[in-house]
Amino acid sequence: MAGLNDMIRSAFPGGNVGKPLMLALGALLASGVLTKGSAGQTAEQTASTGSQPATDTNDAGGMLGGLGGLLNKLEQGGLGDQTKSWVGTGQNQPVSPGQLGSALGPNIIKKLSQMTGVSEDELTKQLSQGIPVIINRLTPNGRLPTVAEISKMIE
Repeated sequence: MAGLNDMIRSAFPGGNVGKPLMLALGALLASGVLTKGSAGQTAEQTASTGSQPATDTNDAGGMLGGLGGLLNKLEQGGLGDQTKSWVGTGQNQPVSPGQLGSALGPNIIKKLSQMTGVSEDELTKQLSQGIPVIINRLTPNGRLPTVAEISKMIE
């Protein structure tokens, strides 16, 4: 499996992704950014929708909890059909910048915008293109990655 940085770069046309967007994607995938103290719980909840059960998320560098938390946040924000398509093995459904911004919420978008120095509009535009591809690649065979798989991606 490709390294995480390579995976993120390949999710964008021409592999051209700037450092600010890499920071935003990393923040979204990091444990605790979307939910405080409940990352393992959200990963297990997400896993119950057809993915592999989550085990201990603490050893995964926070990524499994962060990925589960991100999926949970998007599902709660009305993007359940889209997220299922990204995790599943079929065709990925697109998401518009407006849908993504609404699902993540203005506070998260504002925080990411301030952290990266990218306007909120540009940030949601870029994330709406990259997140479906990245989630698809992080969930091989239609399931959340195991701790061992995440460790290999981070190496």
